[in-house]
Amino acid sequence: MAATEPIRDKQQLRRLADYWLRRGSPRNYALIVLGVCTALRVSDLLRLTWNDVYDAERGAFRSHITLTEHKTGKRKTVALNAQAVKALRICRRTGRSGYIFANNRRNPAPISRVQAWRIIRAAAEAAGVLGRIACHSLRKTFGYFAWKSGALPVMLMDIFNHSSFEVTRRYLGISQEDRDKIYLGLALF
Repeated sequence: MAATEPIRDKQQLRRLADYWLRRGSPRNYALIVLGVCTALRVSDLLRLTWNDVYDAERGAFRSHITLTEHKTGKRKTVALNAQAVKALRICRRTGRSGYIFANNRRNPAPISRVQAWRIIRAAAEAAGVLGRIACHSLRKTFGYFAWKSGALPVMLMDIFNHSSFEVTRRYLGISQEDRDKIYLGLALF
């Protein structure tokens, strides 16, 4: 199996998410936005419920999600940024309880990982995003743009819960063009 890639272009990323808004599927739009904004693995993302992100007593979205990661068993707290809350607000108009990314069956359960992959692949193809784009691309896209914005690699390693920097380095999807910018942009004399 080939490794997935991050989406490195913000315009492509916008088209990828907006594809599902134009098609009338706020759930799928929220899947892409939350996948990128929270850097959660798809297995953790799909298990999120409205109670995880919305405080019914206060009538407001929570500022953080706290969960136990499925893969590692570690507790994790993730801040919800304005873009994630906006996507949840759009999605909440159609769904009030249970799983955020529920299937359309009589007894709702989370959509499957395969269905999440289909959602992301359909949007990628429609948006003209080339490369090996899949569920993990959303998580890697977070890392790529966080790194490009100046986030320290050690912080990204902590956010991703990676045991080695080598794994985080691969996640960032650093290209030769990124390396060239550093070489050519450094003026010391």
